[in-house]
Amino acid sequence: MKNNNTALVIIDMQKEGNFGLIKMEEAIQNNKELIATARNAEIPVIYTRQINRADGVGLSKGEPLNEDGTPFYYNTNTDQVEIIDALTPQEGDIIIDKKRWSAFYETDLDLTLRSLGVKEVIMSGVVTDGCLMTSVFDAYFRDYEVHLVHDASTASNEGAHMSSLLTMANWVYNLKIYDTKNMIQKLNAEAFDCWEPLKADSLQFTPETMKEQFQQILQPRKEV
Repeated sequence: MKNNNTALVIIDMQKEGNFGLIKMEEAIQNNKELIATARNAEIPVIYTRQINRADGVGLSKGEPLNEDGTPFYYNTNTDQVEIIDALTPQEGDIIIDKKRWSAFYETDLDLTLRSLGVKEVIMSGVVTDGCLMTSVFDAYFRDYEVHLVHDASTASNEGAHMSSLLTMANWVYNLKIYDTKNMIQKLNAEAFDCWEPLKADSLQFTPETMKEQFQQILQPRKEV
């Protein structure tokens, strides 16, 4: 990874509080550390925001609504759409607003990355089994090298978090998965560990073996 062709893309770390996400404080702190390291390394920091217009224009089919017909999640009439205070963007950071889960769908994220000369993306955020996963797949489909930070990401429950990470690990062939500590070490040009697939569908799992297979992601195969 060369710092001059890399960007940090943080998915939907917003004030939306209706999900009840697990380990959210840990994810916030880890993203805070990633952001600080990226800025120090002069890596572009890109935030995405899910935006649901209060008047209902452009909402996804079946989007949950309040009794008054306004969107339940990411309502533009509330501060739910704003980035969490602890991660507030600074001058020079980039914010990409989106109306669908993937950060690439009908946004200028791809154009922005290419204009910056980015070929590798570090990705984190929420939710692991929704906006993060669809964004990871779309980054892969656009030929970016994808580096996912698993403990700077979270979902509404442990099973969703684990199963989505396993699915990405099995089918995003160039995916590398890190914890925050090792990603920071990598960005600082220090020795680090990461997990990467040796072949497609290498972490097959059943409901009974999901936790066991997930541990392989948490225990990387090699030091790089």
